Amino acid sequence: MGPHPGTPLDIPALIGALTLEEKAALLDGADFWRTQAVERLGIPAVTVTDGPHGLRKQAGETDHLGLNDSVPATCFPPAAGLASSWDPELLTRVGAALGRECRAAEVAVLLGPGVNMKRSPLCGRNFEYFSEDPLLAGDLGAALVDGVQSQGVGTSLKHFAANNQETDRMTVSADVDERTLREIYLPAFERIVTGSQPWTVMCAYNRINGTYASEDPWLLTGVLRDEWGFRGLVVSDWGAVHRRDAGLAAGLDLEMPSSGGAGTRIILDAVHAGTLSEKDVDRAAIRVLELIDRALPALGPGQTFDVGAHHTLAREAATASAVLLKNDGILPLARTGGPIAVIGEFARTPRFQGAGSSQVNPTRVDTALDALRDALDGAREVVFAPGFTIQPPAGEGASTGNAPAARGDGATTDNAPAAAGLVGAGVGVRAADSALVDEAVRAAAGAEVAVVFLGLPPAAESEGYDRTHLDLPADQIALLHAVADANPRVVVVLSNGSVVTVAPWQDRAGAVLEGWLLGQAGGAATADLLLGTATPAGKLAETIPVRYEDNPAIGAFPGEHGHVRYGEGLLMGYRWYDAHRLPVAYPFGHGLSYTSFAYDDLAVAVEGHRVRVTLTVTNTGPRPGTEVVQVYVTDPVAGVYRPEQELRGFTRITLAPGESRTATVALGDRAFAYWHPVLRRWTVEGGSFGIRVGASSRDIRLETTIELPGDDVTTPLTPEATVDAWLAHPAAGAWLRERLGDGIVDAMFFDPANGQMMRAIPLQRLSRFPGFPITEPQVEEAAARFS
Repeated sequence: MGPHPGTPLDIPALIGALTLEEKAALLDGADFWRTQAVERLGIPAVTVTDGPHGLRKQAGETDHLGLNDSVPATCFPPAAGLASSWDPELLTRVGAALGRECRAAEVAVLLGPGVNMKRSPLCGRNFEYFSEDPLLAGDLGAALVDGVQSQGVGTSLKHFAANNQETDRMTVSADVDERTLREIYLPAFERIVTGSQPWTVMCAYNRINGTYASEDPWLLTGVLRDEWGFRGLVVSDWGAVHRRDAGLAAGLDLEMPSSGGAGTRIILDAVHAGTLSEKDVDRAAIRVLELIDRALPALGPGQTFDVGAHHTLAREAATASAVLLKNDGILPLARTGGPIAVIGEFARTPRFQGAGSSQVNPTRVDTALDALRDALDGAREVVFAPGFTIQPPAGEGASTGNAPAARGDGATTDNAPAAAGLVGAGVGVRAADSALVDEAVRAAAGAEVAVVFLGLPPAAESEGYDRTHLDLPADQIALLHAVADANPRVVVVLSNGSVVTVAPWQDRAGAVLEGWLLGQAGGAATADLLLGTATPAGKLAETIPVRYEDNPAIGAFPGEHGHVRYGEGLLMGYRWYDAHRLPVAYPFGHGLSYTSFAYDDLAVAVEGHRVRVTLTVTNTGPRPGTEVVQVYVTDPVAGVYRPEQELRGFTRITLAPGESRTATVALGDRAFAYWHPVLRRWTVEGGSFGIRVGASSRDIRLETTIELPGDDVTTPLTPEATVDAWLAHPAAGAWLRERLGDGIVDAMFFDPANGQMMRAIPLQRLSRFPGFPITEPQVEEAAARFS
């Protein structure tokens, strides 16, 4: 028996009382989800379990992959949806609800959030990740962590780091330069660690530049602890351990799931061999005990949560997550008028989450079809035609997974299959037969408007494998064309966890609502948005390209022969499309509303490297609405290549019709800094910076220029440094001119024909040329003096 939940552990005393074998055993899981207990000393086990958008605690026996049935829990929108809210306050409230559900299930740590970058739109797990932009992902991830941990429940920030694909995820080496890591793939983790201190950080499966993340001391200790000040526990992703002794030395504290004692034996053998010390074991064991001690106060039995209130919050989150991509005025739908044809099986059998370890058993599931009918209450006829069928693979039953039926009371409508039929990873969408298409066409022809629900089948995207294309199923596109031929007034509602191409077909629709995967309340939220009960406010957290071939990772995803080359460097997401002047279907940050907003009165206050941006935003339309004001920074003249613009701040502002308010965005020095590849630190290079304020990355409304002082960017000199570098150095340049004379310098190094070539020669090599007036020893002495 362990201590009472309110009784703290005496960790120094326990470390002194534990045997080496017991301490080593603490560093291995007890089973799939629990830490080890030491009953003789009253050390209890605690439970960790999957998230991140809902609690996935297995109800019975754990299986080897952790995919058995789980207890009912609120399924909030996955990160792909929540990110489009651009609303940290909302994510804090969602996180707090997740924390309450963890307490009710006696769970100590929720495994999430995932903040890996959406390097490629083909990544099968993109639905679990927030964005292609590290600032947005970091701010939203920090808010979720703050919410969960406010309830005395821990989080596990994952997957650290550069885990941006599912193909060969357990072995592939992400080959990426340090500047790109620092500016693109690490900042979201850094923001959350430094600002929110998650209880645990989960190391990734993959290698980074050849070294497994689970045994990388630079990553797990140098960066995470020494630079960022992480004070928690590092846990492996499930099965990510390669060499347990090397992992422990690097900073990997806890191996999960249980290795069956194999990891413990390796650690003990290494201690006995002298390649690990007992202090290494003690350090990790203390962190495990600290985690248990932090978790105990919240783990008292008999706790509950308000199922209805959490479902209401899930509906609010789903409403905020949807993005209105296009609208020619057809939305919102009037509450009176002719029939509405609702077409597409997703309307009554919603796909509301992704497949894999994040799969939640929802407490209930709303459908858009039921919600529309309920909201209209007979004022307009709602006619339904499925258009296509959703069936499991051959040999399986009519539905898989463990979710309840489509309605909260267990009933279904229109002979619909259970919503669970879309939860299982293997479920697919069968090509719609002609009878179903004919039925849909008849429904559309007799209606005033057709609302067509399209999307990706569950088998198209999941943890464990990547997508092969960005297209919707061909049968769905054929259905859309047939419906649009019968009725030109078409609204498309999308269900997908990652971007799909819309350019080939969106001209057949008057409006397109990107619904992502909206969680268990997504059906009601969709009805609210279609009918104007709610005004869309979502903004894209990732670019929708015109075609797959335009994306940054083309030709370098998912890699080959065990390596994936991050050849695009800094130019990931909108940075790539901007740099190459590529048209996009919809840009990063885009999202329409049922009202409109004007931006005016831009003012920028500068104090050192801190900048305060203010402007006036006015609701110029007929409805209340929320606008996301986005601030981008440009550095047009720099000593290194920099993206054309980068998101550096944002704020949400809600306004009544005709109302004006001041929006304020504060920018710190990191908004203007880059990672200096030689000095290996963040650097602000003095000079002019552009401030752009807009409604998306390509809808810039206001802009101005500011001047900032710079950091010292003098790089250390070596004899092998080029003449250019010597001349640019404030002291060495004067020394070189003095030794050579200005006339010789100008003639030799600034001659229009050959000067550029001469300045590119290392000074040491030039000193070896016959007749050069500076000797090699003099160059070496000067380099030592000026470095």
